[in-house]
Amino acid sequence: MNLSHIDHLVITTKNVEQCIHFYTQILNMSLIKENNRYSLKFGNQKINIHTKPREYLPAAKTPMQGSLDICFIVNDSIESVLYDLQQKDIILETNIVERIGALGKMKSIYLHDPDGNLIELSSYDV
Repeated sequence: MNLSHIDHLVITTKNVEQCIHFYTQILNMSLIKENNRYSLKFGNQKINIHTKPREYLPAAKTPMQGSLDICFIVNDSIESVLYDLQQKDIILETNIVERIGALGKMKSIYLHDPDGNLIELSSYDV
């Protein structure tokens, strides 16, 4: 078996409206609604939204909001991302910090979404 890439992830939320607002208005993802299901799209990636306790089957054995820790790569400078988040009055977990990602050194900013998931926004433009 030779894995190519991740097609989509599933995020579990307790409040669909707050979740959609965060990912569309703060992180600029596009909202897709198909067959009474919501998903978020950015680039070639997709995040499906499940609402606890009404997950779509099959589902993870113990889906929980706030248990995700995910890193998104940005095409902008990390300084401009920081400025954008500050203009939107987003509470940050960290300022700009250096990390090692899948492709090497990067700079990251950490924050939480409304469900408590840890969101890392990163740039390889170090």
